Amino acid sequence: MTRFARDPLYRLHRFTAEVIAHAVWLYFRFPLSLRMVEDMLAARGLIVSHQNVRLWAEKFGRHFANDIRKRSAGRLGDKWHFDEVVITIAGKKH
Repeated sequence: MTRFARDPLYRLHRFTAEVIAHAVWLYFRFPLSLRMVEDMLAARGLIVSHQNVRLWAEKFGRHFANDIRKRSAGRLGDKWHFDEVVITIAGKKH
């Protein structure tokens, strides 16, 4: 998550880019509520309100989506696995 550390989007925030990135990642990656993300960060010693997580998700969510899209653009594999299904109807294989 350090790739976001120098991003100008994170300037002038109370928390570091790593904390913000981790909170947004938790919120979008797993089916967690804002308060659950708040609790998970509190377990790590970071006191962040659920409202901050919501604001960060609104502000940085698109940034994360674009980053994921860029990294996964070339991930269509060279191998294709074909699933072949054979069924028998009226004694004929299809």
